[in-house]
Amino acid sequence: MNLPKFILGDNTDLPNAIFVIHTEFPRFIINLENDDIEWLEEFDEYDENQLLSETENVIKEASAFYDREVGRYND
Repeated sequence: MNLPKFILGDNTDLPNAIFVIHTEFPRFIINLENDDIEWLEEFDEYDENQLLSETENVIKEASAFYDREVGRYND
């Protein structure tokens, strides 16, 4: 199966939460309501150093994806 890089998700148990799932390394779920991130990977020291430098970029990409998707719904 070919997955998109980002997927939107929601859950009625958390009605204000807006989840974006990042399906490529480093895989994570971010709640855009509060920017809480759940990593779906195990990291070694090398990965953690690389992750720190890339975290800001992937969060920006996730937010931009959400904005784009919401814009498409409104059109």
